[in-house]
Amino acid sequence: MQFDETDKKLLLFLQQDCKQTTKELSYKLGLSITAVYERVRKLENNGVISKYVAILDKTKIDKNFIILCHVKLTQHKKEYVLRFEKEVMTLDEVTECFHVSGDYDYILKICVKDMEDYRNFMLTKLTTIQHIASTQSSFTISEVKNTTELVL
Repeated sequence: MQFDETDKKLLLFLQQDCKQTTKELSYKLGLSITAVYERVRKLENNGVISKYVAILDKTKIDKNFIILCHVKLTQHKKEYVLRFEKEVMTLDEVTECFHVSGDYDYILKICVKDMEDYRNFMLTKLTTIQHIASTQSSFTISEVKNTTELVL
């Protein structure tokens, strides 16, 4: 899909605050309300906008202990990969999971309350998944950048 400058601006405005009304967006873009509405619907229908979400403040919900956990599987058999991915999808503490190249097979972003909560997660959830050969955890010291905005 090709994006003109107006589409790019519209997408940026929506990423910054998707609760803006069509009227507010039309004012910012210099377009009619109908034109903005049609552009948004087109972006939604083409799957460019896949959903609208609320981003929570991790400190206010006591989930600000962030861990990046590298996972290595015992083998790269298709059934092991698919089973791991299916099971990791059920873990609420895992907010992101990437299948990666290199020394490890996956990198998980995990959000929990504290070290004790992470230990419990490891013992009762993650390590119960079959075919995990090893894990290596890195604990975040501070968050330097965290954005959901993508620039076209």
